[in-house]
Amino acid sequence: MHTVQVTDGSKTVLVTGAGRGIGLATARAFLGAGWKVLALDKDFSSFDLPGAERIEFDLQNLSEIKNLVAAKGEIHTLVNNAGVLFCDPYDALPEAHKREVLTVNLEAPAALIESVSVQMKKRKSGRIVNVSSVAAFTGHPDLWYGITKAGILNLTKAWARELGPHGVLVNAVAPGPTQTAMYEQLPQSRKDGVMQSVYAGRVCQPAEVAAAILWLGSSCPEYVNGTTLDVNNGAYPR
Repeated sequence: MHTVQVTDGSKTVLVTGAGRGIGLATARAFLGAGWKVLALDKDFSSFDLPGAERIEFDLQNLSEIKNLVAAKGEIHTLVNNAGVLFCDPYDALPEAHKREVLTVNLEAPAALIESVSVQMKKRKSGRIVNVSSVAAFTGHPDLWYGITKAGILNLTKAWARELGPHGVLVNAVAPGPTQTAMYEQLPQSRKDGVMQSVYAGRVCQPAEVAAAILWLGSSCPEYVNGTTLDVNNGAYPR
C-alpha cells in the first residue's frame, strides 16, 4: 500500500455530504491533491467545486447504495462524512427525525463500507475515513446524534479489524465545533458552553478537519488503523 499522496489522478475518492461544510472542504482537499473526486450529496446548492463529479443521492435510500457503488468503478478511498442533527428535546423528538439521524449517520455509512470493502479486499488496498464527533464521548444534548456518532467509532474499529488483514485502513476523525451550517443551528448557549473549553477560543474551520481526513485517506502510515483522530482543540460537549 502506498503511503504517499497520489497526484496523478489515478485514484478516486468518494466523499459523502460533499455539498457543503466539512464534506465540501474534504472534496476540495482531495481534488487539490490530484485525486478524482466523487462528491455525493442530495443538495448541491452551495457546491462550488469545478472538477469534481457530482452524485445527487439521498442516503436514506439504503437499498440503492450497493448499486451506486458498483456503478462508480474503482473507489480507493471512502469518506463517510454525511450527517444530520436536529435540536429536539428528549421528550419531544419526532420519530421521523430519529429515523433520519439513524439512517444517514449510521446505517448509510455501514452500507457504504460493506459495499466498497468488496473491491478493496480484492485489490488488497483502500482507505476508509469515518467522520464522528466529540459528541461520541459524552452524554450529548442531541440524543440520537450522539448515539450515532458513538456508533461510528465502534463501526470504525469493527471494520478495521475485518479489513486490516487485507491491506485496508479504516479510521475516524472526531471534530469539535466546526464552522458549518450544522453548528450554526445550535442555540447560542450551546455555542458559549463549547467555547469555554476550546484552547484556541474559536471554532474549527472545515479545511482543518479536511486536512486530517486527507492524511488518513491518502498518506498516513499503514500502522494507523482502527484509530480516531481528535480534531477538537480540547472541546467536549457539556
